[in-house]
Amino acid sequence: MRGDLGRPEAGLSPPPLLLASRSPQRRAILQQLEIPFEVVEPEYDEEPGGEPLEQAAGKARSVDGGDRPVLGVDTVVVCAGRRIGKPRDTAEAAEMLETLSGRTHEVVSGLCLRTTTWEELHAATTEVTFRALTARDVERYVISGEWEGRAGAYAIQGLGAGLVERIDGDYLNVVGLPAALLVSLLAARFPGAYGVG
Repeated sequence: MRGDLGRPEAGLSPPPLLLASRSPQRRAILQQLEIPFEVVEPEYDEEPGGEPLEQAAGKARSVDGGDRPVLGVDTVVVCAGRRIGKPRDTAEAAEMLETLSGRTHEVVSGLCLRTTTWEELHAATTEVTFRALTARDVERYVISGEWEGRAGAYAIQGLGAGLVERIDGDYLNVVGLPAALLVSLLAARFPGAYGVG
């Protein structure tokens, strides 16, 4: 592949993306989309509830991709202007769920796709509305342990689906990776190479 808009020669596979992430959800989404990738641990310390664009860029920039594209992603939940990251313990998980109960919040992801010659840095937002949760709902979900390591203390692709009344936007963004945004960038930067564009 030559240049940022070059097309691969017939019969050649595109280079696997380097995913700068520890997230199993992001891996699963790339597999679902049949985008070839390899995982590289980012050498970047995340700030809990930090700015997602900055953290996505920090992750991607911490990896030396050589001639391959590097992907960094970070996601936070925002409710009533408050940025909500990953809970540290069961008490914080319960408090987050109570905050989201019966309200609409935003799942905001920062995405950085970069090579040695260019960098794309964008954000994607999905609105999620929770049904009104009872104390029993919160307790049951916290006991499940599914909240661990999840921004906003829930996983929409699992038991957390029962907390959600509706969503507006990219569902996979809530799962962990703004897939529509990534596919659009790959189509523009590498038309045809990753099966899109």
